[in-house]
Amino acid sequence: MGRMESDCRIPMLCLRPRVLALHALFWGLVSLRVFGAALLSEEKTTVARPVTTPCWQMEEFVVAVECSRCTAFQSSWAACTQTGYVERINCTKSNKDEYKSCRSTLMEELLFWKFEGAMLGLTILFALVVVARQRSLDRLASEKVRRQIESI
Repeated sequence: MGRMESDCRIPMLCLRPRVLALHALFWGLVSLRVFGAALLSEEKTTVARPVTTPCWQMEEFVVAVECSRCTAFQSSWAACTQTGYVERINCTKSNKDEYKSCRSTLMEELLFWKFEGAMLGLTILFALVVVARQRSLDRLASEKVRRQIESI
């Protein structure tokens, strides 16, 4: 009799997790290389605007208006898009007024209490999980002891 042939076209060797992971890694790297080369070779059609460094990054400044929430008018400004809060500053050397994104103490406090609440909730949740698991293990241990006593 001849060898039994399988209807499966993929040998069982190819279905091992290590082989599958290596194939995925290989084809992932190949596709990354191909698509990466395609992206790099595309011509850039966007016009690059010259980036000007804000004066407050190069020189000393004085805060003219303290950190406050952006108004509806200010919300489209680049300084407002980062945190939603802005402060007006005056650069000392160039004497320019600019707006700078800032972090509000109220916002920071709110984020802190949200974090604390989440951590407290997780602490309570996992404490309940530990208690439930301990009760389950205690029940299994007492059942095992009961079965040993009954077998005597």
